[in-house]
Amino acid sequence: MDLGLFKLPNRRIPPRGWIAYGHDILMAGLSFPLALYLRLGDDIWAQPADIMLIAGMFFTATAAAVFYVAGLYRGVWRYASINDLLSITKAVSLAVLIFLLAMFIWVRLEDFPRSVFAIQWILLIGLLGGPRFVYRILKDRSASSPFQADDGERIPVLLAGAGDEAELFIRSLAATDHPEYRVVGLLSERPGRVGQYIRGTEIVGTVHDLAAAAARFTGTPDQPRRVVLTRPSMDGEIVRGLLSEAERLGLNLARLPQMTDFKDGITDKLDLRPVAVEDLLGRPQTPLDRDAMAALIEDKRVVITGAGGSIGSELARQVCQLKPKCIVLLDVSEFALYEIDMELARSFPAIPRQAVMADVRNADHMARVFADHQPQLVFHAAARKHVPLVEDNMAEGLDTNAIGTLCVARAARDAGAAAMVMISTDKAVNPTSVMGVSKRLAEIVCQAMDVESRRNSRGTRFVTVRFGNVLGSTGSVVPLFQKQLAAGGPLTVTDPEMTRYFMTIREAVELVLSASALGVKSDADGRIFVLDMGKPVKIVDLARQMIRLAGLVPDQDVKIEFTGIRPGEKLFEEIFHGDEAPVPTMQPGVLLATPRLVTLAEVEAAFRRLSDACHKGDLAAAAAVVDALVPEFSGTIAAPPHSPQEKKAEQA
Repeated sequence: MDLGLFKLPNRRIPPRGWIAYGHDILMAGLSFPLALYLRLGDDIWAQPADIMLIAGMFFTATAAAVFYVAGLYRGVWRYASINDLLSITKAVSLAVLIFLLAMFIWVRLEDFPRSVFAIQWILLIGLLGGPRFVYRILKDRSASSPFQADDGERIPVLLAGAGDEAELFIRSLAATDHPEYRVVGLLSERPGRVGQYIRGTEIVGTVHDLAAAAARFTGTPDQPRRVVLTRPSMDGEIVRGLLSEAERLGLNLARLPQMTDFKDGITDKLDLRPVAVEDLLGRPQTPLDRDAMAALIEDKRVVITGAGGSIGSELARQVCQLKPKCIVLLDVSEFALYEIDMELARSFPAIPRQAVMADVRNADHMARVFADHQPQLVFHAAARKHVPLVEDNMAEGLDTNAIGTLCVARAARDAGAAAMVMISTDKAVNPTSVMGVSKRLAEIVCQAMDVESRRNSRGTRFVTVRFGNVLGSTGSVVPLFQKQLAAGGPLTVTDPEMTRYFMTIREAVELVLSASALGVKSDADGRIFVLDMGKPVKIVDLARQMIRLAGLVPDQDVKIEFTGIRPGEKLFEEIFHGDEAPVPTMQPGVLLATPRLVTLAEVEAAFRRLSDACHKGDLAAAAAVVDALVPEFSGTIAAPPHSPQEKKAEQA
C-alpha cells in the first residue's frame, strides 16, 4: 500500500515501541491546543469549547492511526537519524493534511485561524523529533566526550581524507566503550575545507601538508603516531606521497577497512588494515556500464582460454557474476584448471561449467571443443607472457601466442560464436621481445579476421583489448618482490629507470568486459581497445614503497640490487604505436587505437610459414615471417645461448 508520500513499511510495533507510540499520541494531543495558544494567546478561551474539544480528539485519533500505519516504531531512538526525521515529517504532514480537510468540511474554517495548521505542523515535528535526538545525544555524550579518562591510552591518529568515511570512523569511535584510537585531526584532499570541523575534529591541513599538520601537535599528548587513509579509492600518487612523508616523520600508514571487509561487527569495523600495494596505484573508480556488461554475458555460452591464469581466472569469476548460461574453462595446466574449477564450484554452484584440458595450438582439438560447446562468446587469455622465458623459448612463444590465437579464432568463427575477445599487452607496441612481437601477431590475426567478418556483413566479431602489467599476476614483479622481502632481501631491479604501467587485476578485467561490450556493437573494423593505464610507475620506486609497507627502511634494512636489463626488455612501455591515433570511446577508461591492417589472405599465408618454422625449430624462417608482418620489431629471433657463460657474454 502506498499513500504517495511514503511507502508503508512493516506496521508491527515491537514491545518497546509501544512506549514511543504512547509518547507520540500524547504529543499529538498536546500539539493542537499549544498551536492554538501560540496563535491566539489568551483569546483561545473565546473559541467554542465543544468544537475545539472535538477537533483536538479527532486530530489525536487521526495522528494515532497515521503514525501506526506509517511504521514509525521500527527504529531505535538510540540511533535516531535524518531518515527518522524524514519519516516523522511525512507522517505529521499527512496527519495535518487530513485534519485540515476534515475541519474545512465540518466548519468551513469560518472564524478559525488557518495559520494554526502550519504552526501545528512545525510544533508536532519538534515534539516528536526533539525527544528522540535529545535521547541520542545523552546516550552519545559520555562516549563522545573529549575528556575521557583513558585518552592517554588511545593511539592518536590523523585521518587522510575528510569525507563520509572519516565521519563514520569518528562516529564509530564515539560509540565504542574502549576505543583504541583517538582522532586528533583530519587532512582533506580539498584545500577549501581546511579549518572546518567534522564531528568536532578540525581539518588541520591537506593530504599534501602532512609534515606541517603533524608539527602542530609536536610535544603534546596529541602528537600523532599513525596516519589513516579513509577512502579506498584515494589517488595512488597521493598515497605514495603520504607513505614517503610518513616514513620520514616516523609515522605508520594504515587504512580503514572497506565495507566489504567487515565481518565481525563493530570491533572489526574499528580494526585498521595495512596499506596494500594496490593502494599505492589507486585512482578514481572508473564508472562502468554494468547493463551493457550484463547484456554481453547473461544467458550466453562462454569459453575462456587460459582460464587458470591470473587474467583468465578473474575473467571466469566476473563472468559467473553476470549469470552466463554455461561456462567452459580451457587451460593446458592441469593444476591451474583444477584450482579455478573448484573455486567456481564453491562460489557459483548453480552455473553449469566444464573444465577442458587443451592446448590452444592444437587446431583440431580446438575445433572439436568449440563444435561440442557452441560458444556464443570467447575470451582468449591463454598466452606465454614471461619475457625472459619466451626469449629462451622463442618457437614456443610464437607458436602459442600467434599460431594459438589463429587456431582459437578459426574455431570460434567456425562454431558461429558471436564474438571473440583477445587479451593483448602493451609489449605488442614497438616490440623488442619475442613475447611482445608474438602478441602483436595475435593482434594482427584478430584485426584481419574482424575486417573480413565485417566485409561479409555476418559472422564473428573479433575484439582486441590491450593493457599493461597487472598487479599480482603470475610471474610479475610484485609477487617476486614479496618473496624477496620474505627472504630478507635484496630486492632485484633491472635498471633504475625501468618504468611500467600497472593496474589491478580486478580493474583490468572489469574494463575488458566493458570494452568487449563496446567492441561487439562497434562499427570500427579491426580496431584495438586500449585500457587507460594512468601514469607509469618506476619499478625501483615500487620496490622502495613495498619495503616501507613492510615497516622496513630501504637500503638499510633491505637492499635493492640492480641486475641489468634482460634480453627483450624495454626501459618503458607504450600503449599506442605512432600510427595508432587514440580515439576516446563512450566508456571512460577505454580508448580506441586506429588500426594498422593486413589482409586475412596475407596473414594466413604468413602464419602457415610461421607454423612450419616453429614446429621445425627454424628460427631464421620464423624471423623472416615476423619481419614482414611486424617491421617495427627491434628484437632478435635466433637460437639463444645455452650456457650461462654464453648468456653472460651476450648480455655484456
